[in-house]
Amino acid sequence: MQKNDSITLIGMPGAGKSTLGVQLAKTLAKQFVDTDLLIQQAVGMSLQQYLEENGYLALREQEQQVLLSANLTNAVVSTGGSAVYSEQGMARLQKLGPCIYLQVSFQTMQHRVTNASSRGLAVAEGTTLKDLYTERLPLYERWATHTVNCDEQSQAGILQKIEQLLLNSVG
Repeated sequence: MQKNDSITLIGMPGAGKSTLGVQLAKTLAKQFVDTDLLIQQAVGMSLQQYLEENGYLALREQEQQVLLSANLTNAVVSTGGSAVYSEQGMARLQKLGPCIYLQVSFQTMQHRVTNASSRGLAVAEGTTLKDLYTERLPLYERWATHTVNCDEQSQAGILQKIEQLLLNSVG
């Protein structure tokens, strides 16, 4: 990994992308970028409001625009869970540095995501959490440079694994 590379965290809702991203950015002395927050700033409302007013495809389009236009250099980037639907956005993220898939089981996601109906999940109406999990799983696996299993591990343990992966990928 180069000094100015970015690290992108991808994964299911509730995987810990934002929580771990902030901590990783502090550890690595990089900026922290949460693409969900950038989308909210761009549209002037919460993800859920935007989703309700414009639909999930419009939300995914906004997400792609953020992925393609935001300054993401020398950063830890926490993506929205649906970033992996954007071919162009993910290709850009991979060019900036490694994409780390924070892998969780369906049971872990279900346990952590207690606010699915108000969370701004970019899915068609009527899509269950199980449907979302099944649909997105192969996309995360496709775009992952590295995978870290986050089930039954402390945040400190997960961060240590990520740091070790990054250290081992130097060269």
